[in-house]
Amino acid sequence: MKTIGINVNSSKDKQGKLLESIIKIIHKKIKNVKILTYKDSLGLEKEYTKNLDFVIVLGGDGTILNSQRVLAKYEIPILGINIGHLGFLAEIKISEFENVLENLFNGQYTIEERLMLQCNYKLHNFEKSHTALNDIVISKSTPGRIVKADIYINDKFFSTFTGDGAIISTPTGSTAYSLSAGGPIIYPTLDVICITPICPHSLGARTIILNSKDKISIKVNKKYNDTLLTIDGRQIGSLKDVEEVNVNQSIYRCKLIKLKEENYFNILREKIIFMTKECEGDDK
Repeated sequence: MKTIGINVNSSKDKQGKLLESIIKIIHKKIKNVKILTYKDSLGLEKEYTKNLDFVIVLGGDGTILNSQRVLAKYEIPILGINIGHLGFLAEIKISEFENVLENLFNGQYTIEERLMLQCNYKLHNFEKSHTALNDIVISKSTPGRIVKADIYINDKFFSTFTGDGAIISTPTGSTAYSLSAGGPIIYPTLDVICITPICPHSLGARTIILNSKDKISIKVNKKYNDTLLTIDGRQIGSLKDVEEVNVNQSIYRCKLIKLKEENYFNILREKIIFMTKECEGDDK
Protein backbone atom coordinates (compact mmCIF):
# COMPACT_ATOMS: atom_id res chain seq x y z
CA MET A 1 0.00 0.00 0.00
CA LYS A 2 1.29 3.41 -0.96
CA THR A 3 1.23 6.30 1.48
CA ILE A 4 1.14 9.73 -0.10
CA GLY A 5 0.83 13.30 1.07
CA ILE A 6 -1.15 16.15 -0.44
CA ASN A 7 -0.05 19.66 0.52
CA VAL A 8 -2.44 22.43 -0.49
CA ASN A 9 -2.08 26.20 -0.53
CA SER A 10 -5.23 27.13 1.40
CA SER A 11 -5.32 30.65 -0.05
CA LYS A 12 -5.76 29.11 -3.51
CA ASP A 13 -8.33 26.55 -2.32
CA LYS A 14 -10.23 28.39 0.40
CA GLN A 15 -13.22 26.07 0.42
CA GLY A 16 -11.15 22.92 0.10
CA LYS A 17 -13.01 21.83 -3.03
CA LEU A 18 -9.91 21.22 -5.15
CA LEU A 19 -8.33 19.10 -2.42
CA GLU A 20 -11.56 17.15 -2.04
CA SER A 21 -11.77 16.53 -5.80
CA ILE A 22 -8.18 15.24 -5.95
CA ILE A 23 -8.82 12.82 -3.07
CA LYS A 24 -12.02 11.56 -4.72
CA ILE A 25 -10.22 10.95 -8.03
CA ILE A 26 -7.47 8.98 -6.28
CA HIS A 27 -9.87 6.77 -4.29
CA LYS A 28 -11.97 6.19 -7.41
CA LYS A 29 -9.07 4.84 -9.47
CA ILE A 30 -6.50 3.59 -6.97
CA LYS A 31 -6.96 0.87 -4.36
CA ASN A 32 -4.92 0.43 -1.18
CA VAL A 33 -3.67 3.96 -0.77
CA LYS A 34 -3.31 6.03 2.39
CA ILE A 35 -3.57 9.79 2.00
CA LEU A 36 -2.25 12.35 4.48
CA THR A 37 -3.32 15.95 3.89
CA TYR A 38 -1.49 19.14 4.82
CA LYS A 39 -2.39 22.81 4.57
CA ASP A 40 0.30 25.41 3.86
CA SER A 41 3.06 22.86 4.63
CA LEU A 42 2.03 22.64 8.30
CA GLY A 43 2.90 19.21 9.67
CA LEU A 44 5.29 18.27 6.86
CA GLU A 45 8.19 18.56 9.30
CA LYS A 46 6.88 15.67 11.42
CA GLU A 47 8.92 12.47 11.62
CA TYR A 48 6.32 10.27 9.91
CA THR A 49 6.62 12.37 6.74
CA LYS A 50 9.73 10.38 5.80
CA ASN A 51 7.50 7.34 5.15
CA LEU A 52 5.60 9.03 2.30
CA ASP A 53 6.16 7.63 -1.20
CA PHE A 54 5.64 11.07 -2.75
CA VAL A 55 3.87 14.36 -2.08
CA ILE A 56 1.37 16.08 -4.37
CA VAL A 57 1.60 19.85 -4.05
CA LEU A 58 -1.51 21.87 -4.92
CA GLY A 59 -0.53 25.47 -5.45
CA GLY A 60 1.94 27.59 -7.36
CA ASP A 61 5.69 27.78 -7.37
CA GLY A 62 5.81 29.35 -3.91
CA THR A 63 3.95 26.35 -2.48
CA ILE A 64 6.49 24.01 -4.04
CA LEU A 65 9.34 26.08 -2.56
CA ASN A 66 7.77 25.95 0.90
CA SER A 67 7.16 22.20 0.62
CA GLN A 68 10.66 21.45 -0.58
CA ARG A 69 12.23 23.34 2.31
CA VAL A 70 10.82 20.66 4.61
CA LEU A 71 10.83 17.61 2.32
CA ALA A 72 14.40 17.88 1.02
CA LYS A 73 15.95 16.11 4.01
CA TYR A 74 13.65 13.13 3.46
CA GLU A 75 14.42 13.01 -0.30
CA ILE A 76 10.71 12.64 -1.09
CA PRO A 77 9.64 13.28 -4.71
CA ILE A 78 7.19 16.11 -5.38
CA LEU A 79 4.47 16.35 -8.02
CA GLY A 80 3.44 19.95 -8.53
CA ILE A 81 -0.11 20.67 -9.67
CA ASN A 82 -0.51 24.30 -10.62
CA ILE A 83 -3.44 26.20 -9.15
CA GLY A 84 -1.40 29.39 -8.74
CA HIS A 85 -0.32 32.17 -11.06
CA LEU A 86 2.83 31.06 -12.88
CA GLY A 87 3.37 27.38 -12.21
CA PHE A 88 6.83 27.24 -13.73
CA LEU A 89 7.91 24.46 -11.35
CA ALA A 90 4.60 22.59 -11.44
CA GLU A 91 4.41 19.53 -13.70
CA ILE A 92 0.70 19.52 -14.60
CA LYS A 93 -2.54 21.49 -14.45
CA ILE A 94 -5.30 20.21 -12.20
CA SER A 95 -7.38 19.32 -15.27
CA GLU A 96 -4.66 16.84 -16.34
CA PHE A 97 -4.44 14.96 -13.03
CA GLU A 98 -6.95 12.17 -13.72
CA ASN A 99 -5.29 11.33 -17.04
CA VAL A 100 -1.83 10.81 -15.46
CA LEU A 101 -2.98 9.21 -12.21
CA GLU A 102 -2.33 5.58 -13.07
CA ASN A 103 1.15 6.36 -14.42
CA LEU A 104 1.90 8.20 -11.19
CA PHE A 105 0.92 5.29 -8.93
CA ASN A 106 2.53 2.70 -11.19
CA GLY A 107 5.84 4.50 -11.02
CA GLN A 108 5.81 5.37 -14.72
CA TYR A 109 7.60 8.68 -14.35
CA THR A 110 11.09 10.07 -14.13
CA ILE A 111 12.69 12.04 -11.30
CA GLU A 112 14.38 15.31 -12.19
CA GLU A 113 16.91 16.29 -9.53
CA ARG A 114 17.65 19.95 -8.89
CA LEU A 115 20.59 21.49 -7.07
CA MET A 116 19.85 23.12 -3.71
CA LEU A 117 21.91 25.54 -1.64
CA GLN A 118 22.92 25.49 2.02
CA CYS A 119 23.29 28.76 3.93
CA ASN A 120 25.16 28.82 7.27
CA TYR A 121 26.01 31.62 9.68
CA LYS A 122 26.51 32.26 13.36
CA LEU A 123 24.15 34.52 15.32
CA HIS A 124 24.78 35.21 19.03
CA ASN A 125 26.98 32.07 19.21
CA PHE A 126 24.23 29.89 17.71
CA GLU A 127 24.77 28.14 14.38
CA LYS A 128 21.98 28.83 11.88
CA SER A 129 21.35 26.79 8.76
CA HIS A 130 18.85 27.04 5.90
CA THR A 131 18.33 25.34 2.54
CA ALA A 132 17.21 27.02 -0.68
CA LEU A 133 15.86 25.70 -3.96
CA ASN A 134 15.72 29.09 -5.67
CA ASP A 135 18.00 31.64 -4.09
CA ILE A 136 19.68 33.26 -1.12
CA VAL A 137 19.46 37.05 -1.12
CA ILE A 138 21.43 39.58 0.90
CA SER A 139 19.87 43.00 0.51
CA LYS A 140 19.24 46.36 2.14
CA SER A 141 16.31 46.71 4.52
CA THR A 142 15.90 50.49 4.19
CA PRO A 143 14.98 52.18 0.88
CA GLY A 144 17.68 54.54 -0.35
CA ARG A 145 20.48 52.78 1.54
CA ILE A 146 23.16 50.52 0.10
CA VAL A 147 24.87 47.28 1.06
CA LYS A 148 28.63 46.89 1.02
CA ALA A 149 30.07 43.40 1.28
CA ASP A 150 33.23 41.45 0.53
CA ILE A 151 32.70 38.24 -1.43
CA TYR A 152 35.13 35.32 -1.13
CA ILE A 153 35.11 32.18 -3.27
CA ASN A 154 36.90 29.14 -1.85
CA ASP A 155 38.52 31.43 0.75
CA LYS A 156 39.97 33.65 -2.00
CA PHE A 157 38.88 37.28 -2.26
CA PHE A 158 36.67 37.88 -5.30
CA SER A 159 35.20 41.36 -5.05
CA THR A 160 33.86 44.12 -2.83
CA PHE A 161 30.29 44.71 -3.81
CA THR A 162 28.36 47.95 -3.30
CA GLY A 163 24.71 48.24 -4.28
CA ASP A 164 21.22 47.08 -3.32
CA GLY A 165 22.37 43.54 -2.59
CA ALA A 166 23.37 40.23 -4.13
CA ILE A 167 21.49 37.10 -5.20
CA ILE A 168 23.08 33.66 -4.94
CA SER A 169 20.91 31.37 -7.01
CA THR A 170 20.62 27.82 -8.25
CA PRO A 171 19.80 27.05 -11.90
CA THR A 172 16.19 26.62 -10.77
CA GLY A 173 16.29 30.10 -9.24
CA SER A 174 17.90 31.64 -12.32
CA THR A 175 14.42 32.33 -13.71
CA ALA A 176 13.28 34.02 -10.50
CA TYR A 177 14.73 37.13 -8.80
CA SER A 178 18.12 36.69 -10.47
CA LEU A 179 16.52 36.99 -13.91
CA SER A 180 14.78 40.22 -12.89
CA ALA A 181 18.16 41.58 -11.74
CA GLY A 182 19.74 40.89 -15.13
CA GLY A 183 21.12 37.41 -14.47
CA PRO A 184 21.23 34.64 -17.10
CA ILE A 185 18.76 31.83 -17.65
CA ILE A 186 20.51 28.58 -16.66
CA TYR A 187 19.30 25.13 -17.70
CA PRO A 188 17.66 23.77 -14.52
CA THR A 189 19.53 20.46 -14.17
CA LEU A 190 23.04 21.94 -14.41
CA ASP A 191 25.26 21.89 -11.33
CA VAL A 192 26.33 25.52 -11.07
CA ILE A 193 25.83 28.45 -8.70
CA CYS A 194 25.11 31.98 -9.89
CA ILE A 195 25.93 35.26 -8.10
CA THR A 196 23.98 38.23 -9.45
CA PRO A 197 24.38 41.79 -8.12
CA ILE A 198 21.25 43.87 -7.46
CA CYS A 199 21.57 47.43 -8.81
CA PRO A 200 25.38 47.57 -8.37
CA HIS A 201 27.01 50.95 -7.94
CA SER A 202 29.65 49.97 -10.49
CA LEU A 203 29.68 49.46 -14.25
CA GLY A 204 32.04 46.52 -13.79
CA ALA A 205 29.87 44.43 -11.46
CA ARG A 206 28.44 41.49 -13.38
CA THR A 207 26.97 38.05 -12.77
CA ILE A 208 29.44 35.22 -12.23
CA ILE A 209 28.76 31.49 -12.69
CA LEU A 210 30.57 29.10 -10.34
CA ASN A 211 31.04 25.38 -10.02
CA SER A 212 28.53 23.83 -7.62
CA LYS A 213 31.44 22.59 -5.48
CA ASP A 214 32.64 26.16 -4.84
CA LYS A 215 32.12 27.73 -1.41
CA ILE A 216 30.97 31.33 -1.15
CA SER A 217 31.54 33.59 1.86
CA ILE A 218 29.96 37.02 2.22
CA LYS A 219 31.21 39.48 4.83
CA VAL A 220 28.96 42.50 5.23
CA ASN A 221 30.59 45.80 6.18
CA LYS A 222 29.42 46.66 9.72
CA LYS A 223 28.86 50.25 8.69
CA TYR A 224 25.87 49.00 6.69
CA ASN A 225 23.99 47.23 9.48
CA ASP A 226 20.49 47.27 7.98
CA THR A 227 21.12 44.20 5.82
CA LEU A 228 18.52 41.44 5.39
CA LEU A 229 18.76 37.74 4.59
CA THR A 230 15.97 36.32 2.43
CA ILE A 231 15.75 32.68 1.31
CA ASP A 232 13.36 31.52 -1.42
CA GLY A 233 11.30 34.67 -0.96
CA ARG A 234 11.03 34.14 2.80
CA GLN A 235 12.56 36.86 4.97
CA ILE A 236 14.84 35.24 7.55
CA GLY A 237 15.98 38.35 9.41
CA SER A 238 18.61 41.02 9.93
CA LEU A 239 22.32 40.36 9.48
CA LYS A 240 23.49 43.24 11.66
CA ASP A 241 24.94 40.84 14.27
CA VAL A 242 26.30 38.35 11.72
CA GLU A 243 29.98 38.42 10.77
CA GLU A 244 29.83 36.11 7.77
CA VAL A 245 27.33 34.20 5.66
CA ASN A 246 28.56 30.99 4.02
CA VAL A 247 26.85 29.39 1.04
CA ASN A 248 27.57 26.07 -0.66
CA GLN A 249 25.64 23.32 -2.38
CA SER A 250 23.34 21.32 -0.12
CA ILE A 251 23.77 17.61 0.44
CA TYR A 252 20.07 17.35 -0.46
CA ARG A 253 18.49 17.49 -3.89
CA CYS A 254 15.03 18.59 -4.89
CA LYS A 255 13.28 15.69 -6.62
CA LEU A 256 10.54 16.68 -9.06
CA ILE A 257 8.26 14.05 -10.59
CA LYS A 258 8.11 14.35 -14.38
CA LEU A 259 5.15 12.63 -16.02
CA LYS A 260 5.39 14.29 -19.42
CA GLU A 261 8.17 14.47 -21.98
CA GLU A 262 7.80 18.20 -22.28
CA ASN A 263 10.39 20.43 -23.91
CA TYR A 264 11.87 22.78 -21.29
CA PHE A 265 12.31 25.51 -23.89
CA ASN A 266 8.60 25.41 -24.75
CA ILE A 267 7.79 25.99 -21.07
CA LEU A 268 10.41 28.74 -20.93
CA ARG A 269 8.89 30.55 -23.89
CA GLU A 270 5.32 30.14 -22.63
CA LYS A 271 5.80 31.08 -18.98
CA ILE A 272 8.87 33.33 -18.88
CA ILE A 273 9.95 34.87 -22.18
CA PHE A 274 6.53 35.84 -23.54
CA MET A 275 4.81 36.47 -20.22
CA THR A 276 4.90 39.23 -17.63
CA LYS A 277 6.34 37.32 -14.71
CA GLU A 278 6.10 37.46 -10.95
CA CYS A 279 8.81 36.05 -8.67
CA GLU A 280 8.25 32.38 -7.73
CA GLY A 281 8.54 33.22 -4.05
CA ASP A 282 5.52 35.54 -4.19
CA ASP A 283 3.03 32.65 -4.09
CA LYS A 284 2.63 31.81 -0.39
